[in-house]
Amino acid sequence: MSTAPSPPSLSLHRPAVTAAASARVATAAAPPSNNAAHLASLDKLFRNRGGGAAAVESAAPAVVAATQQRRQQPLLRLPSFLTRTGAARGGEDSSSAVAAPALSPRRLERLLQPAAPDGPSPRGNIAAAWRRLHGEEGWRGLLDPLHPDLRREIVRYGEFVDAAYGAFLSRPDAEPGRRARVPLQDAAYRITAPLFATSSVGLPTWLAAAAPCAAQRTSLVGYVAVCDSPAEIRRMGRRDIVIALRGTCTVLEWAENVRAGLVPATHHDSTAAPDTSNAKVECGFWNLYKTAGERSPSLSEMVVSEVRRLLEKYEGEEVSITVTGHSLGAALAVLIADELAGGVAGRARAPVAVFSFGGPRVGNRAFAARVEARGARVLRVVNAHDVVPRFPPGLPLPGYADVGRELRLDSRASPYLRPDADAACCHDLEAYIHLVDGFLGSHCPFRDNAKRSILRLVKNQGGNVKQLYMSKAKDMRIQLDGGGGGGAADMAGSMLGCVDMPGAASTVVECVH
Repeated sequence: MSTAPSPPSLSLHRPAVTAAASARVATAAAPPSNNAAHLASLDKLFRNRGGGAAAVESAAPAVVAATQQRRQQPLLRLPSFLTRTGAARGGEDSSSAVAAPALSPRRLERLLQPAAPDGPSPRGNIAAAWRRLHGEEGWRGLLDPLHPDLRREIVRYGEFVDAAYGAFLSRPDAEPGRRARVPLQDAAYRITAPLFATSSVGLPTWLAAAAPCAAQRTSLVGYVAVCDSPAEIRRMGRRDIVIALRGTCTVLEWAENVRAGLVPATHHDSTAAPDTSNAKVECGFWNLYKTAGERSPSLSEMVVSEVRRLLEKYEGEEVSITVTGHSLGAALAVLIADELAGGVAGRARAPVAVFSFGGPRVGNRAFAARVEARGARVLRVVNAHDVVPRFPPGLPLPGYADVGRELRLDSRASPYLRPDADAACCHDLEAYIHLVDGFLGSHCPFRDNAKRSILRLVKNQGGNVKQLYMSKAKDMRIQLDGGGGGGAADMAGSMLGCVDMPGAASTVVECVH
């Protein structure tokens, strides 16, 4: 399988242009030099900037005036009918490294639609290369530059996590045996089981009586889905089982998050593995994974039972197991992958991979080594400005270590987000998917042909989106109500399908495609 060629590295940031303009002031009367030739090339490249390509006159005052005007202009000028929003940008940093891209009005309107009018980006046939994309070789040669097929897969798994958030938000009080609504965007997959996590801590009786919603110990945290489309199975080269998990949403889950002490990680359903006795994980994550509820088994038991059932059902087929999650869900995804790879999936020789978004550290170095030794492959998608992946810190809690490979993104590379985006935006799942969709490589600009809509970003993170796009959204009369994580659940014409969950009492999931 050949990887995509690396796009040329560009360094066309404002500071470089400003420095070059200053150099032109100092050498206006000098004969042409390499610097002047470079500036001439820039002028040709950005000839649509309006006044940015004006010739430099020999008179020093005129040169200084042109330089000052250039400093006040954006690097890439947007259509003139949108420049009226420039005065309303408020506190945005005019010297930010990434300027607003020169988008045509039609393209800007397309990006603000709920979905691309011509559908999502086309999915290429990956049947011959799915094992590499699934991490068999540790994603060697696929991350920087990011291979287009791998980018598409990461975005797709991020949307599975988004559906897990939508399921919880549609029924925060959902319990085993009750109805839940899952806004699953990929119609090729069928949900087979909901997943619940139970906290090991509880609120005092008097506080639980005053706030019953905060006292709920067992919550819908995700689901298991399997690819049932023959066409999609042929495209992917195997039948894919997906386990998707949301991040922290309840008070008691937050209480578990801060229990950062290390505890032994011993699975009863696993075969012998190296360093088992030394592997330790964060206490709160382990409790959420292993604690059983009053009317439901633990998350660990639910996952292992359902995966075993599916592997037996599709015995003889090529099957993969993909675990994906965001924040707390990313930590639980690593625990699930460790148990499956060392147990039921390992015995069935089904490869296990994790695609995590903004996940914290889970355990110590011995645990990280055990995950690798059991064959589970972990790809951690991390925003350089997200604080969550830095926790629990190495000090004063020595022993914590990262697991697997890292795909490092930078929210400041997005031409749509403010360079001073806050911590919530830097950790937001939709922001993560947006950054993946635009990522080419660590030294490349944001992908200019990215098709993912920024409407969810505008609705959920309006204060962190550049004012230009907020103004255009208001001009288009888009209701900026800060919608939730449901996504596809709010689309007009969605189709509802009721699916009975085997092994989950009378639990029913409404699957929204």
